[in-house]
Amino acid sequence: MRSLKTNLFIFLFFLIARHAFAQQPYKITYQQLKEYEGVYQYGKEDKLQIAASPVDTCLVAIIKLSVYPLKGSGKDIFLDIGKNKITFLRNASNQIISYTKGNDTNKLITRNVTFSPQMWYPRLGANVKTYQYKYGRPAKLKDGLQPGDATAVGLDTALLDKMMNKIVQGKYPNVHSVLIIKGGKLVFEEYFYEYTKDSLQEMRSATKSMVSALTGIAIHQGFIKSKNETVLSYFPEYNLANNTDIKKTITIENMLANQSGLDCDVSNPKSEGSEEAMDASDDWVKFTLDLPMIDKPGNDGRYCSGNPITIGRIIEKATHMALSAFGQKNLFGPLGITGYKWNFKPDRSNINEYCQIYLHPRDMAKFGLLYFNKGVWNNKQIIPADWVTASFQKHSVVQGVDYGYLWWLKYLDADGGVRYYGKAAQGNGGQKIYVFPDQDLVVAITGGNYNTKSPSDELISKYILPSFNKK
Repeated sequence: MRSLKTNLFIFLFFLIARHAFAQQPYKITYQQLKEYEGVYQYGKEDKLQIAASPVDTCLVAIIKLSVYPLKGSGKDIFLDIGKNKITFLRNASNQIISYTKGNDTNKLITRNVTFSPQMWYPRLGANVKTYQYKYGRPAKLKDGLQPGDATAVGLDTALLDKMMNKIVQGKYPNVHSVLIIKGGKLVFEEYFYEYTKDSLQEMRSATKSMVSALTGIAIHQGFIKSKNETVLSYFPEYNLANNTDIKKTITIENMLANQSGLDCDVSNPKSEGSEEAMDASDDWVKFTLDLPMIDKPGNDGRYCSGNPITIGRIIEKATHMALSAFGQKNLFGPLGITGYKWNFKPDRSNINEYCQIYLHPRDMAKFGLLYFNKGVWNNKQIIPADWVTASFQKHSVVQGVDYGYLWWLKYLDADGGVRYYGKAAQGNGGQKIYVFPDQDLVVAITGGNYNTKSPSDELISKYILPSFNKK
């Protein structure tokens, strides 16, 4: 008979071994993953694609332009980034016919889909062991951007060479583009994977900063009397829930600074104003304004996507124009921005678009340069200078970061302990438009690191900002 001590040891060993086994990732080959590929139903009207990655042996779900990894967890079972279970179902012939997520079942529509090899590799055909980047001056196009030579503005090209080599080697995955403007000139422009200068990129929450710009323009043109106008005064048709006297005091400025006081906070999973709940509602503006108040307007900052969406609708009501049309006439048109896409329709039909704008990276850079130049483009004042100044001033603190009018006021610490202060329009996946006034610098980066940490800030702080340190 074993001793009590021996039995206890065996029991503990069993527990440790079982835990270790449970932590092991589910092993699956690339060829096995291929059988899940295809076009699937996604919700009632949309579709998504499932593809097998030959690089890291995982599945990805492709929704519109967004790519989300799915990690193998068991036989026909995968987990998304939120650890939601995706279970694939088979027929009697052992063929994949659908997948389930929660209570939803989405059918396989077709297996006949082809994925470009370029989507898996930063530079298709490049030998990651021997690749050495060689700087090239950006092309001159008829889009209003003036190209320049990096060496002429004091660029330390060795740092950017190192950054490029690491991106191509896969050290910084899912970076789509990097553009740098220094001294008013585009001195660096590189694209990766299947992305080019002609590719539209989702802006996600970077769209908010463009709503801010259009708000300033609408106020300047007299469509909106003041940033101090009350929000509810624009929506007399709504019979609102939780309609208190304090809610009636919410101003446009409160929403621009994410200080509405509504129970809407992305960082709080218990918030009634979650994006998931808003997405499923028939009217995103009414959903936002129906929320209960948990604070006085103008107090604490809370990141709430319903705020800029409500402001966008106010602009439409004040100007009697679609938001995209008002933007085309007063912002994008004057900047020479064409071919963009913006479906601003704040209801459940936009659940996969998020009311976001799609821009080309060079146009992102132009938007950043416009703000760097205090709203001036080609000697014409597009955005009022005082609005740019106000947008770049601290009005609140959101998620521990200083916040202006739908602009983040951030600092990045570079190698060597140097701190750089910038203004950022940013969105999920790594979409960044940074303005660094003290460095005469604008950086635009796009990426596909959705719902996970993006390397964009590290690229800027580790390679781009220090590369101009000598100037």
